[in-house]
Amino acid sequence: MTRPVTVGVDGFPESRAAADWAAREALLREAPLRVVHADEWPRIPAVPPVDREEHQRWADTVLDEASGALRRRYPELAVSSRRQAGRAAAVLAVEAADSQMLVLGSRGRGAVEGFLVGSVGTAAVGLTDTPVVLVRPPGTSRGEPPDPRPSRDAVAGRDVVVGVDIHENADAVLAFAFDEAARRGCGVRAVHGWSLPFAFSYAPRLDPGVRQEVADGVAGALAERLRPWRGLYPSVKTEERVLVGAPAEQVLYEAEDAELVVVGRRIRRAPVGGHLGHVAHAVLHHATAPVAVIAHD
Repeated sequence: MTRPVTVGVDGFPESRAAADWAAREALLREAPLRVVHADEWPRIPAVPPVDREEHQRWADTVLDEASGALRRRYPELAVSSRRQAGRAAAVLAVEAADSQMLVLGSRGRGAVEGFLVGSVGTAAVGLTDTPVVLVRPPGTSRGEPPDPRPSRDAVAGRDVVVGVDIHENADAVLAFAFDEAARRGCGVRAVHGWSLPFAFSYAPRLDPGVRQEVADGVAGALAERLRPWRGLYPSVKTEERVLVGAPAEQVLYEAEDAELVVVGRRIRRAPVGGHLGHVAHAVLHHATAPVAVIAHD
């Protein structure tokens, strides 16, 4: 059986946007869609008090409305729904374990102020090795998946932008980026930001060729990382961006017109949860397009 695309809903507009994005992603993947609501009973009693049964009825309403709207809009899509009791991040991580991806909404203000990923979204990213996609609220997200129902030729041409660290194993990140681009019929723009090590700070003044020599080496390393994926996906147009500056800033700059932004996070087993690096953290909070976080060794 094909693994589902799973989306978390909570009744807010951001989760409705995420659900719609997840439905179209499921269609692109020819996969079923699973709609999940985490029924998290507050640890601290609410004021005024909330009746347990009333709370559960509200949760069922949220789930029914979200899944019902998706079934009406995408009648060809197999949609299932479930309400699970427990801490939201833990519930979502469990549901993500047998899914192709987990899709969540991100409460937004704007690209300058930053988006409110929230503790649930941040924790869910760190608790699962499944790809997690954070989707922006209406009016801020440019990278909505194309509706594949009328025609595959209707796919928009914006690139999938992927941040590549040439010093780490980026295969899982690149595999996801190229696969998504192939599904959408768009290109991949691979971005690597770099700067001279502090020890070389004065070298360009003494020998102007030092910076160019380092830049050529970085470009060569990025090209080598991309070479096998170009071979596996010959139809995907691939561009390289080797840019001087902080990696997070360069990825965000290139992501302004992106279909989807893909970043990696290193898997680190720890009692306090997974590790989210500074590049992934910055992109999650400031990119306007949907952001996919891919766990890798």
